[in-house]
Amino acid sequence: MATRGSDRGPGLTQRRAKVLTVSDGVVAGTREDRSGAALAELLTAEGYEVVDRVVCPDELEPIAATLRSLCSGFDGLVVTTGGTGFGPRDVTPEATLLVIERGAPGLAEAMRTVSPLGRLSRAVAGTLGRSLVLNVPGSPGGATECLGAVLDVLPPARALLGGDQDPHPSAG
Repeated sequence: MATRGSDRGPGLTQRRAKVLTVSDGVVAGTREDRSGAALAELLTAEGYEVVDRVVCPDELEPIAATLRSLCSGFDGLVVTTGGTGFGPRDVTPEATLLVIERGAPGLAEAMRTVSPLGRLSRAVAGTLGRSLVLNVPGSPGGATECLGAVLDVLPPARALLGGDQDPHPSAG
């Protein structure tokens, strides 16, 4: 069920992204990956090259292992969709916390503020190597709405993560 793209070198494109859909139904083939497709469409419209889209089940270790694999040697954005709610199989935030090196709570907080239901999200954000990892909800609308809430700060966040920007630029 996974769609894989090339993982070209960082000099070929400034904005690269990978999308991980966490869904037992998509893995089983009983549900279409609408949220992953919606994220890929939004990212492409915003100038990102989506170099990989993968799917994994709602299980802690497979999610963590997939995140490690997606981030290994990758200089870009990794967005997960699904598994951020209160359901018993919603373990994406826990898997993400197992692998990230540093949290980015401001990004997760900003995504939670876009709608009243956002307050029910347990999504996290953080860094692993030179990758920025964001959790968004599993519905297409919720996924794109949450990602849209932080798109404007992703370029400077990525530049800071890569050491390409003065962390204290002058106002002048």
